[in-house]
Amino acid sequence: MAKKDAPPRWDRKMQQRLARGEAAALGELYDRFASLVHGLAHRVLGDERAADGITRDVFAHVWEHPETYDPKQGPLRSWVATLTHRLAVQRLRVTETAALAQGDSTEELESKVRRASVAARADYIVTSMPSPLRAALELAYFQRRDYRQTAADLGVTEDEARRRLRLGLQLLSTAHDAGAPGAPPGYGGAV
Repeated sequence: MAKKDAPPRWDRKMQQRLARGEAAALGELYDRFASLVHGLAHRVLGDERAADGITRDVFAHVWEHPETYDPKQGPLRSWVATLTHRLAVQRLRVTETAALAQGDSTEELESKVRRASVAARADYIVTSMPSPLRAALELAYFQRRDYRQTAADLGVTEDEARRRLRLGLQLLSTAHDAGAPGAPPGYGGAV
């Protein structure tokens, strides 16, 4: 199992350690998830300082309320991502409400929040997908490789490259669906 895909046992132990007030546990959690949290917050807000603030808020919430995580609802990583998404969208709504008072329409505000939310879910899906799928998508998208070139670069058959690209794109297409498996907003844990 990949290091970033924390096993449920690790999740439960981490929650127990946080509930006991172990500062080292918070440090470990921060080391493991800070880049995810900051990246999602930055994707939603588009502002480095605001993303820093959300990152602080997320880890403060985890420290103060570790009992709100329910391992039965999903991995700790998903819960942290969901919490990040919710706090970032709340912050965006507050910020954009101020812009609304200056003349922007409600539809523009909701559209902006919706776009930011979908983009954050897409980022989360890409970072969470298995590395063979992610590598194929990165070659096709960032390096403009077709499936034949992708197959050659990855050392796999053309059929395998097409399968990886198709599956990766199918996973990514779920970003528009708030209830998509693996998407942060789909986590049912209490926040």
